[in-house]
Amino acid sequence: MNESFVEFNNITKKFPRVIANKNVSFNINKSTVHALLGENGAGKSTLVKVLYGLLKPEEGYINFNNDILKINSPSEARKNGIGMVFQHFSLFESLTVRDNLILGIEENISYSKLQQQLEDISSKYNLPLDLEAPITSLSAGEKQRVEIVRILLQDPQLLIMDEPTSVLTPQEVESLFITLKALVKEGRTILYITHKLEEVISLCNEVTIMRNGEVIDSCSTENQTAKGLATKMLGQKLEELKTDYSHIKDFINFKAKKISCTFNDPFFTDLKNISFEVKEGEIFGIAGVAGNGQSELMDILIGENCSIDSGEIIFKKNNIESFNPQQRRDLSIAFVPENRLGHSAVPELTLSENILLSQFPNNNFTNHGILNKNFIEDYANEVINNFNVVTPGSDAKASSLSGGNLQKFVIGREISSNPKLLIISHPTWGIDAGAEYSIRQSLINLAKNGTSIIVLSQDIDELIEITHRLAVIYNGSLSDSFITKEIDITKLGLLMGGKK
Repeated sequence: MNESFVEFNNITKKFPRVIANKNVSFNINKSTVHALLGENGAGKSTLVKVLYGLLKPEEGYINFNNDILKINSPSEARKNGIGMVFQHFSLFESLTVRDNLILGIEENISYSKLQQQLEDISSKYNLPLDLEAPITSLSAGEKQRVEIVRILLQDPQLLIMDEPTSVLTPQEVESLFITLKALVKEGRTILYITHKLEEVISLCNEVTIMRNGEVIDSCSTENQTAKGLATKMLGQKLEELKTDYSHIKDFINFKAKKISCTFNDPFFTDLKNISFEVKEGEIFGIAGVAGNGQSELMDILIGENCSIDSGEIIFKKNNIESFNPQQRRDLSIAFVPENRLGHSAVPELTLSENILLSQFPNNNFTNHGILNKNFIEDYANEVINNFNVVTPGSDAKASSLSGGNLQKFVIGREISSNPKLLIISHPTWGIDAGAEYSIRQSLINLAKNGTSIIVLSQDIDELIEITHRLAVIYNGSLSDSFITKEIDITKLGLLMGGKK
């Protein structure tokens, strides 16, 4: 019988207008991988912040290794044997691997001792590192390796992993799982937070499911299925998504021709002769691991960077590479950048006010130069209702929404304009299965109505599920395109890793 290692006892945490955690109780057994599942806004992040010393609950307590956990900061959490690998890497890009590792150590240590510890960790857990390599030169998988090694240098007994595979290729995911299983085998415990239900089945021993701040179920993953977990998490069954090819027209709606752009900056990826085309009603996917030119290409496609070295961007036979974002919107081009809070939406503005960021022709937002506030509010409420955005109302600030709900709002705002072309980056990154399904279905429906869609994403499952054709970007170059339903997943993963 497994020994209980972490015990959450009636944890309650409140914020204005919302109870994030309500009497949360469950146990994590020692030497297991325990998954924490839930929709965005279900209370997972709040609970983990309580465990890691970032928040204090109004009620309840945590038992950790048979003692009541009393911590007030992440530093104290680490000293108590709790480590965390965050979804967003917290590395200094301009420094070397060695320098980043030293910055994470809270004790005086010599280079020789550090070298010996690193060699031991690298060989023991299959985590090889080049200590002299600058972080900016590493792949996403290698950066994550640095994060894990940095935590392991502190010898944690509980390791919290937050969406650890969101930027990895299939081969890197397989390597990560080998490492995590080795950690568990030697007696460590892992709390694994993810939205990828298949990973829960294949890796985790137990799972706790949260909904609306409460625990819905806590059970073994044995005999569970991904669909069954999704139903428990959402309280309803999700229908299977179906991508249809029959509505695609032969008319080329959008064309990029030999786009090249040199940045002369180590933190940017130069783009080299990128060419692709998208038909009317087609969803075209661009796959790739982070840092291979997706952000740079996105800026060029939406007009935030018009300074390309060479090439053409053609939309409905118009040459638009010199058009700024508003000029492109005037042609009925909509876009959703990767960073939803701060780029797609202004945190301190209300949802109604954020509607105004998306200015399309004839949108009735103004009347003779005066804002039509009633129409804007009605439009915001229509987006909220049609896209199931969980929020107190259209007067709520964008910063108050969970990631998934803000993403649904931003995408709903763009889709509601019925654009002729939608360019979207990482549409379901870091969001739950319900919001993921809703967004993907919305994109499929939009394409069926004749909109051309370009999707840039690191999520292979997402691209396989919704696109008609896709290509892979690596080191600023784009591969030939493939018909999605005919592509081999292994081949796709290899292309993302730079192998021909």
